[in-house]
Amino acid sequence: MAARIDVHGFQVDEPLYAFIEDEALPGSGIGSEAFWRGLTTLLDESTAANRALIAERARLQEEIDAWHRKRAGQQHDPVAYRALLEDLGYLRPEGPDFTITTADVDPEISTIAGPQLVVPSSNARYALNAANARWGSLYDALYGTDALGAAPPPGDYDPARGEAVIAFARAFLDELFPLENGSHAGARAYRVVDGALEVETADGRASRLRSPSAFAGFDGVPAEPSGVLLSHNDLYVLVSIDRRHPVGATDTAGITDVLLEAAVTTIVDFEDSVAAVDAEDKAACYRTWLGLMRGDLEATFTKDGRPRTRRLAPNRTVSAPDGSPLELRGRALLLVRNVGHLTTTPAIVDPGGEEVFEGLLDAFVSVAIALHDRSRPQALRNSRTGAIYVVKPKIHGAQEAAFADRVFARVESLLGLAPGTVKIGLMDEERRTTLNLKECVRALATRVCFINTGFLDRTGDEIHTSMHAGPMIRKTDMKGARWLAAYEDNNVDVGLACGFAGRAQIGKGMWAAPDLMADMLREKIAHPLAGANCAWVPSPTAATLHATHYHRVAVRERQRALAHRTRRGRDELLELALLDPATLDDDAVRAEVSNNAQGILGYVVRWINAGVGCSKVPDIHDVALMEDRATCRISSQHIANWLMHGVVDEDQVMEILRDMARVVDRQNAAQPGYLAMAPAFDGNAFQAACELVLTGATQPSGYTEPVLHRRRSKQKREAR
Repeated sequence: MAARIDVHGFQVDEPLYAFIEDEALPGSGIGSEAFWRGLTTLLDESTAANRALIAERARLQEEIDAWHRKRAGQQHDPVAYRALLEDLGYLRPEGPDFTITTADVDPEISTIAGPQLVVPSSNARYALNAANARWGSLYDALYGTDALGAAPPPGDYDPARGEAVIAFARAFLDELFPLENGSHAGARAYRVVDGALEVETADGRASRLRSPSAFAGFDGVPAEPSGVLLSHNDLYVLVSIDRRHPVGATDTAGITDVLLEAAVTTIVDFEDSVAAVDAEDKAACYRTWLGLMRGDLEATFTKDGRPRTRRLAPNRTVSAPDGSPLELRGRALLLVRNVGHLTTTPAIVDPGGEEVFEGLLDAFVSVAIALHDRSRPQALRNSRTGAIYVVKPKIHGAQEAAFADRVFARVESLLGLAPGTVKIGLMDEERRTTLNLKECVRALATRVCFINTGFLDRTGDEIHTSMHAGPMIRKTDMKGARWLAAYEDNNVDVGLACGFAGRAQIGKGMWAAPDLMADMLREKIAHPLAGANCAWVPSPTAATLHATHYHRVAVRERQRALAHRTRRGRDELLELALLDPATLDDDAVRAEVSNNAQGILGYVVRWINAGVGCSKVPDIHDVALMEDRATCRISSQHIANWLMHGVVDEDQVMEILRDMARVVDRQNAAQPGYLAMAPAFDGNAFQAACELVLTGATQPSGYTEPVLHRRRSKQKREAR
């Protein structure tokens, strides 16, 4: 065990204490005594209320479980069920209409619609990549993925594929920035004449843009610019020109690339995508956030046999059409996602010997670290308004939202910040929040900066809340369930009704298949069409491709069109997605359980043994999918539900888990240092997967954190 330092009666593990004292506080404007006094005050004042909220979750679940058990074998009665939830206080009355008053929000959140990245704070290199993903190469994104229909062939450059990439990019320019005459395809030159863009087309004629205001600036000299800046739907497109470049030398206009403003915002995650179980892990996550807020984060790695160092990208400076300087932001606006209200951490132990709530620690430390950003030169700051953006996940209902508001108000007071400095992104990913979303937003009305749907966590909570109601439909069928469509629409409708348009983000969830970009290009346009002005993507490349959707859909206009539609009713949100077991044969049951078990094991073996919180994990068909605790939650809850209702028995589940462990071992055999689960099946990773499934019905809200944290901590101790 690490040494502990006594701080006002709290015991702080040395790795966290040293990080705060030696790294986080210098240059922050906060003294050591003020910091520790503030943190311990927050813990003293907020812990009892936090515990009460977790106890209330358990009380409500016990009452709902008891109601379903009492009615076992009877047909579900939706009227009586709704009355139960209202009597319990689970479903609360909606108050009068209102408009949020969140102020001083950066335009990347208030007005610009675009992709949003989520990146683990435990990996500095990935965090830098995500922060720098404000600009992405359309050429690289098309050439290096299956976006054009097939994955890139191995070996040297493929000229035919390159031509297809260029053709796509030119068609994209023609679609967004059409010329009065002719086409961008085959254009011979771009120049700036009297503050306007002039294009020499393939036939030698000069043509201007059909919408002259789309020309936003240029790089280099007007007669022969090295870059042409265009603007559409509040997003920039930069056409890069260099006839000496290998690509530009073969292009009639010398174009080397088309750069898209891509990841407008990025969430630096302390939660689902990291495996942080102790002070050492927490310090590593905070260290990444600190480097981003100070602007000095670096990551050194080896590529092609040579050491490389990655840093934050600088801003870009070009000329406006009139020749005056125009600065373009080089990095995504960064938000930080704290953990939820449930988890505790051994990084600090209170005077009674109990672990402190990790969410309270995150709230104070992440905001204190963000003070570094406020002391940087204005042009280099993350937030030019001085805001600090915190995403708060796994909130259950308006009481918990109000608690988050009080916590951050207290953090502001203790750190000397003006009220409302901290903006909160509210994750609409738990059933009680969805059903009471308007009141959750009301509780955060002065600081809410986004609401975002999350299908997987939301489905996990859907299953757990109704665990005793009956067996649930197959996991893939959930996407077509009536409650899910109502949930996605309700999130947008509530946001628009509460005045989010022009003030805050309405977001949608992750594209989980980072290697299937052609599918993403076809399908993910549904998110801006749904009225969402951001949606999550798993990589900078995906952000670049998803950015094309925000050019093709004017989200602001789409929101105006949706603002007056009739809201989905609560009865739709309450509809249970129950299965008739007679519709499935034994093969279908085994296939479903095998798919879920393989996903759990593929994720858990990396989490427990390697401390990897999120990665591309091969599914049962060897397709790489982004897996995190949300995907693990739904899969483990689904098997637990089928176990409870006899769709499958424990012997079958254990047989499948062992079979799938062998599959996962095969899939990971080439990984250096991989610890196989078979044939002994006695390691912490396999046992964690078993525990998640066999005790899934009794895990708090069906969350995976208690099991994963305990097993990972044990694995770390045994590996020392």
